[in-house]
Amino acid sequence: MNIIMLGPPGAGKGTQAKFISGKFSLPHISTGDMLRDEMERKTDLGKKVEEIINAGKLVKDDLMVAIIKKRLSQPDTKSGFILDGFPRTVSQARSLDEILKSMGKRIEFVLYVEVSEDVIVKRLSSRRICPKCGRVYNIISNPPHDDNLCDVCHASLIIRRDDKPETVRNRYRVYLDLTLPVIEYYRKRNVLFTIDGTLPVEKVKDMVLNILGGAK
Repeated sequence: MNIIMLGPPGAGKGTQAKFISGKFSLPHISTGDMLRDEMERKTDLGKKVEEIINAGKLVKDDLMVAIIKKRLSQPDTKSGFILDGFPRTVSQARSLDEILKSMGKRIEFVLYVEVSEDVIVKRLSSRRICPKCGRVYNIISNPPHDDNLCDVCHASLIIRRDDKPETVRNRYRVYLDLTLPVIEYYRKRNVLFTIDGTLPVEKVKDMVLNILGGAK
């Protein structure tokens, strides 16, 4: 199965993508993780990306398309994949179609996790991350046992700059401007399935399994 996860930052699409990956043994390809890895390694690409992301903007199409094309050519995508964070523009979607066509593949499912702006701001501004082990917390729904300290390595938790409320709202508006047309793009191809991202995680998982047919 070739799957795309769509939804605003903080919608929970990454959580569902990891669930699908484990259930169906498909690689979870998160463009966010790939770019953050570049930033952590302080590569030239990482430095450029950090500046763009911290401003709440999106990385240019040609750069993202090149990164995705290279990743989809790897052997572990032979039986399928889950794209999380790509495509974010219609131009990227069309480029992805061309890449897959050259491989004799196509997108079969596009799962759109729908969540409102106010909910996203509340979720992301409450998110805290351990800078040492990478564990993610939410001070409302999943707080650490000790105030602002990681349960695993006891490092002080941080809030990512792109999780600050004003940046989150900007990211959401960028998402609306560029990504909603992508939703329509896939709706017209009859591969789009909308999921209520405000539901409990387990209920969302059940919806995902119903959409994908519950196959192993």
